[in-house]
Amino acid sequence: MTSRVGPRSAGPNGSVKHRERVAPNYQMSSSLKSEVRKLNLVHLLIWLLVAAQVTVSHLNLVSHDTVSMPYQWEYPYLLSLVPLLCSSLSLPKNNISYLVLSMISGGLFSVAPLIYGSMEMFPVAQQLYRHGKAYRFIFGFSAVTVMYVVMVIAVQVHAWQLYYMKKLLDSWFNTTQEKKKK
Repeated sequence: MTSRVGPRSAGPNGSVKHRERVAPNYQMSSSLKSEVRKLNLVHLLIWLLVAAQVTVSHLNLVSHDTVSMPYQWEYPYLLSLVPLLCSSLSLPKNNISYLVLSMISGGLFSVAPLIYGSMEMFPVAQQLYRHGKAYRFIFGFSAVTVMYVVMVIAVQVHAWQLYYMKKLLDSWFNTTQEKKKK
């Protein structure tokens, strides 16, 4: 039996160390989950900004001079809540199916609308750059400029999400394979 008082047994080299250690794959899983949760939070904030713009413009809560009508890519981007929910559901119980579904739907509902949006807004951005004329505004700023900034941040968030989810999937898959071998 161990006692709370008294010396611990010495290791082979005479040092006294606590012998229990967390396996590296569990440490990696924990840190990757933390990163995915942080990125999910940023994704949710971006989604809320886009949803707020769509809602405010369609319900005419403010004039269209203050908040312009949304671009077409913003409507399918609202479906990016699906991969966010799947990712959040996969984390507590290490559910591989939800994580894979989140990765696939993330490409379809998050990245694809951003690619389409960059192509949709390019002529407007080109006109703004060449002639200095903007026709849509968000709180006095050119809507295309604001949305490109949002898109740049969103692309980085989604790229990091996919990267960390892939690493997490590999970590979980290796753990599952090791359990099957035993």
